[in-house]
Amino acid sequence: MPCEGDTPGAPAAVDASRLRQCLFTLAELLYVNGHVLETVTLPGCGLAKREIAALDEQDAGWAACREMLESNAAGMTNQEGRFVLTALGRDIMFDLFGQGAADCA
Repeated sequence: MPCEGDTPGAPAAVDASRLRQCLFTLAELLYVNGHVLETVTLPGCGLAKREIAALDEQDAGWAACREMLESNAAGMTNQEGRFVLTALGRDIMFDLFGQGAADCA
């Protein structure tokens, strides 16, 4: 049962905000580690397990962000076992950073 004063749709807004925050974190970590955004926006590319492990070591919040992206269908592991953004993740990335960030959106 919702609490008094809760608005319908508020959790979705929170999730969208968290997804954007996670994508900002991802973009920053990619930049710092010499990657480009297309590393995760192109379905045939992605981050290998060793690259994900390096990001986990560098930023304790990255694992939680990756889980958030995956649980909200914004990120996934592709057929090659690499982390990439889904169409939803690419759309949000496009909204955040422009067309060059998500060529396949």
